[in-house]
Amino acid sequence: MVDNQLGEFLRARRASVRPEQIGLVSYGRRRVAGLRREEVAEAAGMSADYYTHLERGRERRPSAQMLEALSRTLLLSDGLREHLYRLAGVVPVSRPVETVDPVLRQMLENYSAAPAFVMNSAMDILATNAMAEAFFSAYPRIDNLARMTFLEPVSREFCVDWVWTCQAMVAGFRQAGALYPDSERLRGVIDELLTASTEFAEIWHSYTLCAATTDPREFVHPEVGLLRLRYRSFDVREAQGQRLMLYQPEPGATVEALARMAGSVTASRS
Repeated sequence: MVDNQLGEFLRARRASVRPEQIGLVSYGRRRVAGLRREEVAEAAGMSADYYTHLERGRERRPSAQMLEALSRTLLLSDGLREHLYRLAGVVPVSRPVETVDPVLRQMLENYSAAPAFVMNSAMDILATNAMAEAFFSAYPRIDNLARMTFLEPVSREFCVDWVWTCQAMVAGFRQAGALYPDSERLRGVIDELLTASTEFAEIWHSYTLCAATTDPREFVHPEVGLLRLRYRSFDVREAQGQRLMLYQPEPGATVEALARMAGSVTASRS
């Protein structure tokens, strides 16, 4: 007997989904539980013959695009989606995660030495510690790091090497685009910046990429003055697309400046 785990999985999942769950209207008496093959094919944007071949084992190597469409149609959880990809012998396409784990949020809050925050592949800032809020206090909103850098006038004074910072962010977007090609949020931010920022468009279209560096970066904070900070970026293992950004002060005046910033944070909370 020919092994056909992919087809068996698709049949089982098809039987568990009701038409109304994916926006279909069911007419008359149904001879099968769940969805018909033709309904799955139509909802997933493929021919009925092709889907039938998948279930019967005549087609065993669907593309990642086909698998993603089937995952949405069959309402697969993240775990079942990964299982479907494995059955088809395809590496799962990563999906960015937009919520921050409560434990990580607590760790951020407990880190009071310097600014720290979590952002996603589109550079949306998802969570901050109190020092990060104070660090970015000159900005009207702390929402998306790229939008803040390119669209807020204060950024040119805040970031001493503003041009390098802009180039680094464009490089980050290009890397994220390769990792998450189907991210609507990522495409949306890039499209917005291409329209709203001449500088972003010039860097994006010129393919000017900055070299990675661990050198400290300088910032001018409106209350505590010049800050020289090193930063490290860590992938959040449990959440695809999220990165934890941690800053550390250079010895000397920056340590004292951050201590004054921490004092103002404490005073504002008391």
